[in-house]
Amino acid sequence: MANLFRELRRREVFRTAGLYVGLSWIVIEAASVLLPTFDAPEWVLRAIIIATVVGFPVTIVLAWIYDVTGSGIVKQADAIEGDVPPPIGGRKMDFVVIGVLSVALVFSVYMNVTSGPAIVEEIEPVSILIADFDNQTGDSLFDGSLEQALNIGIEGASFITTYRRSRALSQAQELKLGDTLDENVARLISVRQGLNMVLAGSINGEGEKFELNLKAVDSSGQVLAEVGAKAGSKSAVLIAVNELAADMRKELGDESLSLDQLASGETVTVTSLEALKDYVEAQNLARAGQDEEAIAYYEKSVQSDPDFARAYSGWGLSAFKIGRRSEAEEKWQKALSLLDRMTERERYRTLGLYYAAVSLNYDKAIENYAQLVEKFPADGAGHNNLSVLYFLTLQFDKSVAESGQLIEIYPTRTLYRSNHALNAMWAGDLETAQAAAESVIAEDPTAFKPYMVLAMAALDSGDVTSARDAYQRMEGTGPRGKSLADIGMADIELFEGSAEQAESILKTGIAVDRAENNERGVSAKTIALAQSYMAQEKNAEALDALRSLTDDKQREGQLIPAAEMYVKLGDTEAARAIADQFANQLRPQARAYVSLINGMIALEEQQYIPAIDELKTALGLADLWIVRFYLGQAYLAAGYPAEASSEFDAAHRRRSEAMAMFFDDVPTWRYTASLSAWNDKARENLAKMSLH
Repeated sequence: MANLFRELRRREVFRTAGLYVGLSWIVIEAASVLLPTFDAPEWVLRAIIIATVVGFPVTIVLAWIYDVTGSGIVKQADAIEGDVPPPIGGRKMDFVVIGVLSVALVFSVYMNVTSGPAIVEEIEPVSILIADFDNQTGDSLFDGSLEQALNIGIEGASFITTYRRSRALSQAQELKLGDTLDENVARLISVRQGLNMVLAGSINGEGEKFELNLKAVDSSGQVLAEVGAKAGSKSAVLIAVNELAADMRKELGDESLSLDQLASGETVTVTSLEALKDYVEAQNLARAGQDEEAIAYYEKSVQSDPDFARAYSGWGLSAFKIGRRSEAEEKWQKALSLLDRMTERERYRTLGLYYAAVSLNYDKAIENYAQLVEKFPADGAGHNNLSVLYFLTLQFDKSVAESGQLIEIYPTRTLYRSNHALNAMWAGDLETAQAAAESVIAEDPTAFKPYMVLAMAALDSGDVTSARDAYQRMEGTGPRGKSLADIGMADIELFEGSAEQAESILKTGIAVDRAENNERGVSAKTIALAQSYMAQEKNAEALDALRSLTDDKQREGQLIPAAEMYVKLGDTEAARAIADQFANQLRPQARAYVSLINGMIALEEQQYIPAIDELKTALGLADLWIVRFYLGQAYLAAGYPAEASSEFDAAHRRRSEAMAMFFDDVPTWRYTASLSAWNDKARENLAKMSLH
């Protein structure tokens, strides 16, 4: 080794290596600065780095074989015994090497200290309402279809979120502003909802030549940006709309997708205006609850464009909602096979809808929406859906955190603040919930759900008078508010033990809901009516009320209380039939309901230990308030008052979850009425045991 080291020094391999490393380092640092300036592809820098690494051993070998002399490059002479290698630093080359390494070191330190981490300029979230295009062509095919195409293109920007046009149109109709969303109406709605701007477009032309224009205006009507595009044929209009979207995105500060990419069809997820128009009509019908009629339009849409993925997903959802499960599964599978025909944001939204509403795989839905909001941080619907899913999986703190983040992004959106109030209520943070609810009511007195938050906060503090006052104020917000207020009032009467008064309120409310085709209101009130009958020992009337609920769209808020009453009324077959509806669902919470119902049956049949086993199984699947409540009763009946008191204490601490415990915004405070009595009984039994 000593001889090898001496020979390496004699052949100046070390000096050559040092010089090579220093020069290579300077080249790499310089390239990392200069190449981005000239928009060079990333692979160029990688190629330079690879070349320098590969060149190092080659340089070492050449330095061993050859020497640079005054007469040129010559082959190294063999060592002669007695030769002394040149001393380190004894030649001018040493100073050159040291100088190059010093320059490389200084250059590297300077680049890392002065440049620091890359600063990414964040663009503020932008909320947009797309107004109706001013169609000057006389061709009705352009009505409604161009807005949807523009929506797809404009939402390709991560910082842009569009406000749902159907919701805006409903608000315009409620305010008696007309049945269209022209620029002026759209501006009024944008002010009301705290949106940043309105996009107003126009199309004119004759024959096969069309000209399209688009402008962004603020609430005062000031033009913020204007863009235009031309189409040489009707079939090219969709491409022109995408050009408008690309140019407008650039005007608003987006550089993520070039015009060439858009024009080449990267975000054109539908190829037919006819398909798009039928799809918009289907969506409007589906949102109005007319799913059967919507399916006819979805079918027409895919006939015009057989690869229109969003039409298949809409078709699948409508079929699912009206109970046509095999048809729904077929259409959803078709939609999922065409995910590559969607934009990235569309893919996330479609998968999120499938996981959350169809397969009921909430864990996958959460994962999907978390990825959506990471890539599109301004996506209000994504944040809102993620918050709802956290809530549905009993992760109340995360739900509040997500809705809190959402109202930081969109502080003026009353819907998001209303949801935040509800989330905080379930999480037990009634101070935050009450403040958020009052802020919504102050800005929009017609928003009815925040009044329920105020009523629940009052009930929690024992102020029944204020709770009634909140529901009375809710009655004045409109038909939906009146319907929910009736349930709230009846809930208070049942909590107070006034079952006859509750019965009267509910019967009147059911008649009104039937006249207005409010099936959800009828179902919720019928359940409460059956409970009022049972409180009066009118068991036959209670059974009749339960058996009148034949709608296959019943939700957990009706099914679980119905099963509970069937058990107490002796119809365990009906209760088990309800349990069967939850048995094959992916959601742990659904399967927890199965064990809950089995536990209630075992408890009623005085099989206390099996009841405890079933209820503990339910608790392992989902830590639900009602499971804790019944587990306490089972422990007490089995002779374990300490365990019973522990469960009742937990139910008391988490009483905010009982305010609307079936996650459907329907008040259920009446369930807490007997909680103190049960806990007192458990403690009395515990005291008796201690005396012995």
